[in-house]
Amino acid sequence: MGQGWHHAGAVAAGIFLALAVAGAAAAKDDDDHKFVLEFGTAGEWPLTNVAGNFGGTAAVEFTPIENWLEIEIGLTSLNTTGHSELSGDLLFKKPFQITPSFEFMIGAGPSFSQTLNGPDQGTAVSAEFALDFMFWPTRDVGWYFEPTYSINPRTGERSAAFSIGLLFGFH
Repeated sequence: MGQGWHHAGAVAAGIFLALAVAGAAAAKDDDDHKFVLEFGTAGEWPLTNVAGNFGGTAAVEFTPIENWLEIEIGLTSLNTTGHSELSGDLLFKKPFQITPSFEFMIGAGPSFSQTLNGPDQGTAVSAEFALDFMFWPTRDVGWYFEPTYSINPRTGERSAAFSIGLLFGFH
């Protein structure tokens, strides 16, 4: 089995661990979600050239410290002509409840990516910074938009990315 699949397995195990932790946590308020699942589309553009990568993303988010810390564990698959990439991130976010149906978060954390084929095949670790806009038109279903910026401290490679999709909150 390739190294990329080992990383994917580790990220998947992390997501399931996060679900278990979130499910075991006692909710302080009945209106708060124990965890939120995110499913959407994603795009990434390296800032050194114009070729973008596009694909899908899934994440789980939970709140270990109410109003102070949310943790997001995500997995993204990006594809373009010539290569495929599998990446995962672990973001620590500070939430701000703007209105009952709009939440804004700012966060940072490590991002791990594995280019599975093509000329730049290999593994990279980056620092990722994110803004997260969450809209909840109903109590448990909503949508989000998350722009991110990442930099690889070893190579200096930088990229801008986004994801947009659906939210599903669980009590």
